[in-house]
Amino acid sequence: MARATAKGIRAQDRGNRVTVVSASQRNRRHPRPARVLCGLALAQLLSTAAAADDRGPAAARASTHDERPLSGPSPPSEPQSRWTLSAETILLGRSGTSHQPLVSLVPGNVPWLTLTGANTSNTPGVEVLNSSQLGQRLAAGARLSLAYRDPAGYGLALSYVGVPGLKAVRSTGPEIPAQWLVMKAPGSFWQTQDYSYQSMVWRDDTRLHSLEAEARVELSPRTTLSLGVRWLQLRDQLQGTLTPDDLGEPAWKLLGAVTLPNAVPLANSAVVVNPPFWTTTTVNNLYGLQVGARSELWQIGRLSVEGLVKAGLYDNRSRQTTVVSMAKQLYPASAATSAAAFVAEGRLVAKYRLTGSVTLKLGFDALWFDGVALAPAQIQKVSTTQTSVSASGVDHRGTTLLRGMSFGLDYAF
Repeated sequence: MARATAKGIRAQDRGNRVTVVSASQRNRRHPRPARVLCGLALAQLLSTAAAADDRGPAAARASTHDERPLSGPSPPSEPQSRWTLSAETILLGRSGTSHQPLVSLVPGNVPWLTLTGANTSNTPGVEVLNSSQLGQRLAAGARLSLAYRDPAGYGLALSYVGVPGLKAVRSTGPEIPAQWLVMKAPGSFWQTQDYSYQSMVWRDDTRLHSLEAEARVELSPRTTLSLGVRWLQLRDQLQGTLTPDDLGEPAWKLLGAVTLPNAVPLANSAVVVNPPFWTTTTVNNLYGLQVGARSELWQIGRLSVEGLVKAGLYDNRSRQTTVVSMAKQLYPASAATSAAAFVAEGRLVAKYRLTGSVTLKLGFDALWFDGVALAPAQIQKVSTTQTSVSASGVDHRGTTLLRGMSFGLDYAF
């Protein structure tokens, strides 16, 4: 009886185990909604914890900041404006002074002047000096600017450039064997040296001034566009002289038919100061609009390289004044006009930031003018007689290039 009972119990246990296994299998095949929701909640908690770990201390600081009472002190804010003062020394040279013959050589055995036959006024000579050879070397000037930048990316700037001393000097003669140094101009004017020991010297003096105001807008942290108004003044003076001064009045010119070896000063004569025999001065005042773009081309650490281009159309109000010496008497003439001109500017600047406020700069600069009056070109606009000088107009078709380098610093505040 006991054995039968045990068998019954074991059979019942086997039936119960079968029943449990079958229920588990059914649950795996058909998950309950409560278990699904618990799984989703657990996954969300795990993802939130992982995100909190990624944010680290910054998230903790943000949470602390958010929980701070509204009445507490606020953190310092960024300045709403930013000013930059720039001071630079600029070194510019000039090329492009038009193409005008200035000095020719005529054989010294040709008479200075005869009423008939060859003389120095009508004998063709060999050109030895042209105005295109009067290239001007680097001259120092200054560039000052003040710029304002709004945090929204808009800004204003005001700048001034002045280079007053671009100069070139070329001397010709005396030649061996002796030859006349001759300069000719339209009309009856021609100039020779008075004596064989003299040279003919030409000087070209140029001055530049620029004042501009512009509005700026940032297209990106690296690129800025600008639109502005600008005044430019380009002054150019050409002057011809004889050196050294005469020992006395060249009375031999009254005889006319004298060759260079026979043109000698009188004995015991006082020194006579020679005024410049030709002086032409042009002044170009240009008023116009320009557009520009500024971009940071390269940057690593404290060092960066920036490029800038500008271009504009201008109304050029130009004037030329010429003073001619004939028989050591001065005769003036002048003319003025207004015409369109074009100006383009380019800069490449390397910058090194010393502190948050001070930056050193080294740049390469170029400024190109098209449609300006240059002094040598005005010679063909001047007509002379034996007793008068007149100007028929202004030649404003000149082009010239000023190029060089600059160095200085920016101070931001």
